[in-house]
Amino acid sequence: MGHKIEELALGRNHEIIATIDQDNQKELNQLQGESVDVAIEFSQPDAAFDNIMTCLEKNIPVVSGTTGWLDRKAEVEAFCNKQETAFFYASNFSIGVNLFFKLNEFLARLMQPYQEYSTDLEEIHHTQKKDAPSGTAITLAEGIIENQDKYDSWINNTSGTQNQLPIVSKRIDKVPGTHIVKYSSYIDEIEIKHTAHSREGFALGAVLAAEWIKDKKGIFSMKDFLQL
Repeated sequence: MGHKIEELALGRNHEIIATIDQDNQKELNQLQGESVDVAIEFSQPDAAFDNIMTCLEKNIPVVSGTTGWLDRKAEVEAFCNKQETAFFYASNFSIGVNLFFKLNEFLARLMQPYQEYSTDLEEIHHTQKKDAPSGTAITLAEGIIENQDKYDSWINNTSGTQNQLPIVSKRIDKVPGTHIVKYSSYIDEIEIKHTAHSREGFALGAVLAAEWIKDKKGIFSMKDFLQL
């Protein structure tokens, strides 16, 4: 993702001030808000929180797509507001996926009266992905839970209690990302599916978000950016 973001950013005539990874992480502390318009943060779950907080402390707006750390997201948002800077988070920056999120919410509302249908969620990603379920799958699950009274939580398993929405995670080499939402009854099935063909859509969405967030203050998401 980092290489693709850099490639697209340079292609859109942006300047890369610094590229930070685990080998030069100390250089992050040397950056200053006066010389950086925005930081795009795609790292690992165990590093994301500290990376984001360091940038916000320096009044550098942050666009983040790292998943697996969201139990501390409220802390980031509170600190961002205190610093009067900007934080943009998305579990997935693909335009198509975010349209898929809205379709998922609409279908969940549509299915609400029909309790005979059970709901299943499946996500497939490349073997290098560290967290499971994916942030995209969690966002889909939350969209279903918010629009139905059948489920009040999700579980990363093939089955759970009656009120838990199951998410099945699969890791297959070289798969950018596939997400399937299925409603099943003994009569029929209804299925919606998003398949990513490459990571370019994710990277382009992050760069577009970075362009959009510049000079803004507050907490933002793809819903704000796409005006969904």
